[in-house]
Amino acid sequence: MILYDPNELQGFFEFGIQIPISDSKAARTFDVLRQDPQLGPRIREWHIPRVDEPLTREDLLRAHGQGYVDRLFANTLEKEILRTYELIDAQGRYYRYAPDQATLPLRDLYTRILKRVAGTAQCYRIALQTGFCFYFGGGMHHAQRDYGNGFCLLNDIVIGLRKLQSENVIRKAWVIDVDAHKGDGTAALTCGDDTIRTLSVHMARGWPLDGPPRDEQGRPSPSFIPSDIDIAMEAGEEGRYNDRLKDGLEQLEGLSMPDLAVIVSGADPYFRDTLPSTQGLKLTQRQLLARDCTIHRFLKKRRIPQAGLMAGGYGPHVWEVYAGFLVWALRARLLAADR
Repeated sequence: MILYDPNELQGFFEFGIQIPISDSKAARTFDVLRQDPQLGPRIREWHIPRVDEPLTREDLLRAHGQGYVDRLFANTLEKEILRTYELIDAQGRYYRYAPDQATLPLRDLYTRILKRVAGTAQCYRIALQTGFCFYFGGGMHHAQRDYGNGFCLLNDIVIGLRKLQSENVIRKAWVIDVDAHKGDGTAALTCGDDTIRTLSVHMARGWPLDGPPRDEQGRPSPSFIPSDIDIAMEAGEEGRYNDRLKDGLEQLEGLSMPDLAVIVSGADPYFRDTLPSTQGLKLTQRQLLARDCTIHRFLKKRRIPQAGLMAGGYGPHVWEVYAGFLVWALRARLLAADR
């Protein structure tokens, strides 16, 4: 199943934010699926066009601290957005931000983010019902307990899992993170919680691992809190990526068996991604299709429901990664349903 509201925009340009997230990331992917000769005529069987999962302030507190959530619902919200999206540099000047070009106020971005958090939780429910759902949003894996980080204001991954756990819908989950950057927020928020096991395959160097492991007071940086399994890929190791991913999945299986697996399916390891901080990994479209198919087959063989989230992907070409995998996955599911 695909959870996607065609009226929901993905980019930030209407807020004056010049981070290269394009609406084509979702829209072009969906157009490819809709125009596919096998999938198009059966769109009602795989497309869910609306996010309608209820979300409360209490749900946010399942992953985030009271003080931080209070700031998001106060007149400090815009300050939190400016910091999370890195829109002001060390000299106090606007960076990748042109408020004079904005057509919507920054506060409206928060409404959009809340809807994406709700969409992630809804994606989980659909995956549990059908075995597979991919949400055209979510994957905000850098948000920490008491602050947003790395373009991630809220950690929808953990919020959604703990929401379902609180309802006794699931007990255990895996988070398989194949975004270019380490899933540091998710690792920190679930550290010591053996009901949520995390695997992160990411660049060995660069953000968020380019800062000091400890701050000036000697406190550890949350970005260095380990996932249950971390696979750090050096530049030039792309040919080993999928073999190392398979090893990581087998290690994950040795830790526990989940009720649900979440795949943080970033397209930013793609060699055509345009964000400077993703350049430490340059996988081809073929390698990324192998990545996604490997995860899908691994989970399907074990009958583990899988929920995919778009996560990172920047520039005009990243839709190619999602479209290639989703055409393959949806065709296979429809074929299986016809048998």
